[in-house]
Amino acid sequence: MKLGELLVSQNKVTHRDIERALLAQGEMGDMLGQVLVKLGLVSELDIANALSEQLDLPFLPAADYPEEALVIENLSYEFLASNQVVPVNIDKKPWRFVATVPQTPFLSKALSLAVGEPVTMELGLESDINAALQKHIDEVEEEAEEDLLDDQFGGDEEFVEHLKDLASGAPVIRLVNQIIHRALDMGASDIHIEPFEDGLHLRYRVDGVIQDMPDPPSPSLSAAIASRIKLLASMNIAERRLPQDGRIMTRVKGHELDLRVSTIPTVHGESIVMRVLDRQSIRLSLESMGFSPDTLERYLALLNKPHGVLLMTGPTGSGKTTTLYASLATLDAQAVKIITVEDPVEYQLPGINQIQVQSQIDLTFAAALRSILRQDPDIIMIGEMRDGETAQIAVQSALTGHLVLSTLHTNTAAGAIVRLEDMGIERYLITSSVNGVLAQRLLRKLCPECKESVKVTAQVAENSGLKDFLPTGRAKKEIFKAVGCDQCRHTGYQGRTSIHELFEMDDAMHKAILQGDDATVLHQVARKNGMITLYEDGLRKVVAGITSLEEVLRVTQDQGDAIDESAADG
Repeated sequence: MKLGELLVSQNKVTHRDIERALLAQGEMGDMLGQVLVKLGLVSELDIANALSEQLDLPFLPAADYPEEALVIENLSYEFLASNQVVPVNIDKKPWRFVATVPQTPFLSKALSLAVGEPVTMELGLESDINAALQKHIDEVEEEAEEDLLDDQFGGDEEFVEHLKDLASGAPVIRLVNQIIHRALDMGASDIHIEPFEDGLHLRYRVDGVIQDMPDPPSPSLSAAIASRIKLLASMNIAERRLPQDGRIMTRVKGHELDLRVSTIPTVHGESIVMRVLDRQSIRLSLESMGFSPDTLERYLALLNKPHGVLLMTGPTGSGKTTTLYASLATLDAQAVKIITVEDPVEYQLPGINQIQVQSQIDLTFAAALRSILRQDPDIIMIGEMRDGETAQIAVQSALTGHLVLSTLHTNTAAGAIVRLEDMGIERYLITSSVNGVLAQRLLRKLCPECKESVKVTAQVAENSGLKDFLPTGRAKKEIFKAVGCDQCRHTGYQGRTSIHELFEMDDAMHKAILQGDDATVLHQVARKNGMITLYEDGLRKVVAGITSLEEVLRVTQDQGDAIDESAADG
């Protein structure tokens, strides 16, 4: 009797259900029993019992599986997994195996050849067999770990082969893939895999804040995970005493991911950080990056100047490079020649010549800059001004009619001028070449699902500076605070936006720089000329309901704003 007829006779399904399943089978390509289960018409157990009767094969319940995995030397995990079969008894002959499709003639024949004697087949549930396979790969992994530790002091070639075998195990491959997939699902910018005395810690940086994972990988897999990641990043997996850098290009759920990998040796093993770059999520549009309309208008005016230096400042991870890319994307690459020097090239832009720094062959920022000036560029983008020579060439390029875009690591926009002086640039050259400096920070946006409004008291408005930005008159004076829900993983925030401080050069600024004034005085001069500070730009976003006052204080606390935070919290 056919399976469908048998299920109908047992009153598990109707003839109409079987017709529907047969139509779906034509599209899905699975066996009839699997289709019926996927359609929710019968349970997996009902199908197994019906198949057991139809095939005259015993059905093995989960309770009868062995507690520990039975590993047979001649049978690889790949064969067992691809055929959904596991051994359940090898103590007495014939050996017994359980499979989801035990009636396949090839399967029993292949197993007999592998073990050198006849075998018997039984029917099992797919979920039970998968659980048994998991035990099997855990057992194999444990043995591989022990072998590696035993042979650590053997020959180098043998040691490397052990590492490769360890990294190529199915559980390790699956685990590393899960770590990367989770980063994409969470929108994480960095993955931290850190070995400590109490085990392996897995953490993700989401919206600029580190988050612990409650289910870190097993400590025994630490070496295997490190080896797997280093293999993918084309690193030397045998070298565990020196820091290494690498890169992984992969595709996850339709997303092109670029992972920049860094490893450093610690007392408990190798600590790994992967910077996640999702090429599909990048917003190469200045309008979508959180610019206030007045700041954007003035910034675009600086960007459209024919020559001069335009700098981005901020700490690592503040979005400086992304703003540079978005700035280049607004320019007409067909009408002007644009060349970039980067380390590394993060995004490839159409119509723009991008150079990757290669320090190992002395292709540094300075060396590349010297060469590209002979390429007749109109606009030059330098990934980062790291030394005096690079800064000197950049300034000279600006003075000879080029527009130069670059980044500097300073906390404030005014601080960039002092930093250039420290790098050996003369003051008169700074006033002649620099058009402006844009300081930037990223702050978290409030989750739209759970944010709550709070009334602003007069004291908070006064102490925080909000009074200058709140609506006047009888309008209800309120801002929003973070709460937390499932949508935002109980952080209260979802996504990020940017705040800016645009420092422009004018006659008063030229005079202050030539006098040798420090960053504090330069900042005060810029304020008198109408510059909106990072903190003030953040307050505008607080009033607009985009973020919270606490988040602005957290992000801008390195600015030295004279704010009584305790009063502001009140």
